[in-house]
Amino acid sequence: MLTVLVAILLGVVEGLTEFIPVSSTGHMILTAKLMGINDQSELLKSFEIAIQLGAILAIMIVYWNRLLTMFGLKQRSVSKGGVPQKQLNLLHVALGISPALLTAYFAKDFIKSLFSASTVLWALVAGAIFMIAAERIGSRRRPSAETLDDISYGQAFMIGIYQIISVLWPGFSRSGSTMAGGMLSRVSYRAAADFSFLMAIPIMVVVCGYELMSSYKLFTPGVLGFFALGFIVSFAVAYIVVVAFLKHIQNIKLWHFAVYRLVLAGMFWFFVMR
Repeated sequence: MLTVLVAILLGVVEGLTEFIPVSSTGHMILTAKLMGINDQSELLKSFEIAIQLGAILAIMIVYWNRLLTMFGLKQRSVSKGGVPQKQLNLLHVALGISPALLTAYFAKDFIKSLFSASTVLWALVAGAIFMIAAERIGSRRRPSAETLDDISYGQAFMIGIYQIISVLWPGFSRSGSTMAGGMLSRVSYRAAADFSFLMAIPIMVVVCGYELMSSYKLFTPGVLGFFALGFIVSFAVAYIVVVAFLKHIQNIKLWHFAVYRLVLAGMFWFFVMR
């Protein structure tokens, strides 16, 4: 089942979609169906989880200096008076990720039962509508948090609450729910994207680590090469996508991704599911 071509294609799909609001989980499920792969296979699930760690490594490199500062390994910026400037800290991230992690822990069996192509298609549509609505509402109000360091504890927690939607509904998109939720919480688009990417690191490390430990027996010498190839491809593609997205974020709005999601859902239903 795991060939070099499959490893490369799934690695590319994961890297392309992990951090933009189109749902990497949804794309992996739809890609597996298009390729005629059994997406319920435990080996494939473990492979998909393993290559997510490649995408996480990419985001860690992009935000390396920020991470060092948050962990106290790099000096914080100071004002002209020598007073440390207000900065996002680990408590912000903890407040942002705790609702999703608790939901995933207590509802993991229910969530796994929803992994199907039809569920993903509905989630793509619902997520697109939510993103369009959030952008329209957010554009009418001046953000109270223009930068990442302006985000309050309350806003961090509210973004975490919005993130629950993506946990309970595969295909809704974690980054889509957090970016849109951030704009609804009066956080600027850029700050919401930065916070979404930072939250992805601990969430995915915990989730991926738990799942991989549960299926460690599947990691035989015969599949390690394919896992490594998928990991490398995912890392390289994700790094390019994140850097490009952050560079051009002012020109790439949520509604652009929403239109893509609607078109994808419509085409997949018409040509594959109907």
